[in-house]
Amino acid sequence: MEDSGESFVAVRRMSQGFDRGNSTCHSTSGLVRPSCTEFSEVMAGSAAWLGRGLSCVCAQGSDIDARPSFELTPAQEECLQRLQYRIDVAYDSSDPEHREALRALWKAAFPVEELHGLISEQWKEMGWQGKDPSTDFRGAGFISLENLLYFARNFPRSFQDLLQKQEGDRALWEYPFAVAGVNITFMLIQMLDIGAIKPRNLVGATFLKFLAGNESAFDLLYCITFKLMDQQWLAMHASYMDFNTVMKSTRRRIERELLQGNIKRKIFVWMP
Repeated sequence: MEDSGESFVAVRRMSQGFDRGNSTCHSTSGLVRPSCTEFSEVMAGSAAWLGRGLSCVCAQGSDIDARPSFELTPAQEECLQRLQYRIDVAYDSSDPEHREALRALWKAAFPVEELHGLISEQWKEMGWQGKDPSTDFRGAGFISLENLLYFARNFPRSFQDLLQKQEGDRALWEYPFAVAGVNITFMLIQMLDIGAIKPRNLVGATFLKFLAGNESAFDLLYCITFKLMDQQWLAMHASYMDFNTVMKSTRRRIERELLQGNIKRKIFVWMP
């Protein structure tokens, strides 16, 4: 087990039903968010994990500037610029479009449960760190919400399986679904070197070929990566302290799949 010193909000699985009157916040999925007392007893660190821990989880060395650059076709350059625009958009709680996207995410996740407000204890059921999910988007911006919403709308069965932890032999303390999703967005942005004028690694250059043929390539890759991360989690019999290790393993696997040209084919295999 690898412990980098960072932490995140763990989610404990419980067999009891949903009970809003209890000191812990149970969900209809059988997941539970620890109470403040439980959290202080079990977790090290603080809720600032999202801001501090993302680069720790995802960074893979500092030699990227020494790598060769790759020339882009006009189509690839245009697609890259559009994606770069998306990653530069911060979540803005005063923007009606952003607020509506957040409401849509809740509706997709819990279609029969009414949301009481954009700031509500209910959000913890989805795996956000607190009652205001907008604070968690600071790590990766509005695109991390778009990614979750794309996943929910286009692969609802897989989305629900991961949200409710329906597959495999789960750990007592599970990764928080929503915060893990924000981490995956951030990891992919780093891995693909999206912020560069043109790719400086072979993985990024390979992805741009995929992107030029499909405007939703980043969102599709996100969905595949989330699914694969959960598979890695189960295969490693991981618990909350293993999250960084699982993310690093997932990154290596996704890089390998991209370089081998397997991503398009595995969309149909991994994403029912």
